[in-house]
Amino acid sequence: QVQLVESGGGLVQAGGSLRLSCAASGSIYRIDDMGWYRQAPGMQRELVASITNGGSANYVDSVKGRFTISRDNAKNTVYLQMNSLKPGDTAVYYCNAQVVRPFTFNSYTKWGQGTQVTVAS
Repeated sequence: QVQLVESGGGLVQAGGSLRLSCAASGSIYRIDDMGWYRQAPGMQRELVASITNGGSANYVDSVKGRFTISRDNAKNTVYLQMNSLKPGDTAVYYCNAQVVRPFTFNSYTKWGQGTQVTVAS
């Protein structure tokens, strides 16, 4: 079994910063793409940022220049540095990983449990 454990959410004033972490543990051969999604109340879950195993990153337009995704492959951990936060960034943030199983090398998607980010105006 594989677990993704997120941390770093909380309440912050507009203009502030938070850093989210998501660590994967368990039966892992390799993790390919990792990403951060968010879901605000009454809204669909949206992709915020993703990063390949090689470090290539993509961002939704609304966070470009403010958020930075990074990863430590040795620790199977992905980070999301969020700066210049806005009330519109308020949501539950979920991490996501494409996990490759050992032995079979099958790939599947694993989700974290979510962490609340609240930005006060």
